Amino acid sequence: MRSSFAAPARTSLRLFAAFAFVVLAAAPLARAQKLTANAAPAAPVTVEERRKALNALFHDYWEDVLEHSPEFASTIGDKRWNDKISDYSVKAINEGLEREQNFLMKLAAIDPAGLSGDEKTSRELLLRHLTEDVEAAGFKEWEMPITQMDGIYDTYPQLVTQLSFTTVKDYDDWIARLHAIPDAFEQVTSEMAIGVEDGRTPPKFLMEKTLDEVQALATAKPEDSPLALPLKKFPATIPAAEQERIKTEMLAAIQKEVLPAYVKFARYLKVSYIPACREEPGIGALPDGAKYYQFLARRSTTTDMTAEQIHQIGLDEVKKDEAEMLAIAQKLGFKDLASFRASLKTDAKLKATSADALLATYRGYLTPMQAKLPSLFGHLPKAPFEVVPMPDFLAKTAPPAYYDEGSPDGSRPGRLWINTYNATDRNLYAVEAIAYHEGIPGHHLQLSIAHEQTDVPSFRKFNEYTAFVEGWALYTEHLGKDAGFYQDPNSDYGRLEADVWRGIRLVVDTGVHSQHWTRQQMVDYFHEHSAIDETTIQSEVDRYIGWPGQALAYKVGQLKILELRARAQKALGDKFDIKAFHDTVLDSGALPMDVLEKRVDDWIASQKP
Repeated sequence: MRSSFAAPARTSLRLFAAFAFVVLAAAPLARAQKLTANAAPAAPVTVEERRKALNALFHDYWEDVLEHSPEFASTIGDKRWNDKISDYSVKAINEGLEREQNFLMKLAAIDPAGLSGDEKTSRELLLRHLTEDVEAAGFKEWEMPITQMDGIYDTYPQLVTQLSFTTVKDYDDWIARLHAIPDAFEQVTSEMAIGVEDGRTPPKFLMEKTLDEVQALATAKPEDSPLALPLKKFPATIPAAEQERIKTEMLAAIQKEVLPAYVKFARYLKVSYIPACREEPGIGALPDGAKYYQFLARRSTTTDMTAEQIHQIGLDEVKKDEAEMLAIAQKLGFKDLASFRASLKTDAKLKATSADALLATYRGYLTPMQAKLPSLFGHLPKAPFEVVPMPDFLAKTAPPAYYDEGSPDGSRPGRLWINTYNATDRNLYAVEAIAYHEGIPGHHLQLSIAHEQTDVPSFRKFNEYTAFVEGWALYTEHLGKDAGFYQDPNSDYGRLEADVWRGIRLVVDTGVHSQHWTRQQMVDYFHEHSAIDETTIQSEVDRYIGWPGQALAYKVGQLKILELRARAQKALGDKFDIKAFHDTVLDSGALPMDVLEKRVDDWIASQKP
């Protein structure tokens, strides 16, 4: 999943990328619960023997994830499968679900009595993840494998930006992957065709936008294709003759195999798939749409709130933020929000003058925040960080910015990618909040600290509960105000607009997917309650339509973290330490909201006399 101000880290390359496809039409949660309940009871063994068995299972599970998600393995520096790509076939989907059920039964059979708190937490988190995957299987998500933001067509153009090319083998491995891409397109196309037969298709207008992206990649010259990125610069250690061979083979693979696969896929989209796609934007149009959306909301927020409850929270949060925004507008001499918002749209000083100026504005906010970090956190990550422009092939339909975490070994820095498409239409007053959310102390701090954990199973270092990851990032926008930033009233308004944006998400996401709103209703609600630029509004509503439920996580997670901080401040009074609180939240990696709440409550209890 792309991690961005508007979206979290890229789905195609994340930890559970393999499980994006492990969603065969199998029994839902009830069957998973039955599996665990009926698992053979563990033989009487000592605590140490059970601990050993649990750690062995964690190891085997992680190895299975890496082996069957070779793209993800590559991004974290594990090159054992660097010449392989994922198997997208229905057969592989079946096998993947079977492996998950096997892990689930083995895990349930290990009695947690006597294990440490961290071991019990790790066991619980993996049980929850596997059980949720079995439930997801009932919704056959693999039948709709692409959106206008993500899918087989951009998986490898994005992957190549995250790889290191230092040896001849690195280049040869990439060429091997290029040779495998056409088969992957065929597999995904077959799954989409099954989705058409089952009446499980995405909205037609989103697929028309996807077609534009596919065609742009299909018609690129081989040497200009993002897939040829490794040829831009060779290490000096690779001999000239080898460089020439690599260049010839890579360009030939792109021209003769990969680009024709893109052309064929584009033709399938245009001729067969798009005409069969649904007209209604909301997921509620699917046969099991209401049930599916409730599952997506629960998976995203890690709560049991209904769509109706989330919708109401959104309405309440929008109202609260607008009251604060009005106070700023009146302080600046405007009688109401409408007149102030109108001025923002016409004030040239609040628009970027160029792509370079936009990048410089982001960097200008991050430098003083970095200097402030030691007063807010006891534990800071070692991972490097940089701000870079977003690739052109992504920018047109992408959010204002997104973050990609670096490699655990530090060889690839964490990157804040800035969308410079239509740069002069971008609102500068929004930049400060985005910089904190996407960069520091938002995604970069949280994800880097998670990756650098040393005392948890590997899978927990890369766990991504969206409510935690995005809730934390949204919390840090608020933290910037607490730390004395947002000195410019326009920027402070931008902070509130960023916050109301997340409240708006709760309203429009639930609106389109559970109340059958039209796309225009979503756009109108944005205009009524924000001054967000038109480019962003258009891409945002499409994102919520194409990615149901994901946008709910931000506000839900932020409100929970703020609630827990207030609880700790009230309970501890003068003994409350903001650095210790932040370390408590971050130092165990991403957690479901209920698990985080228990962790903070235990910390509060430990701090009392």
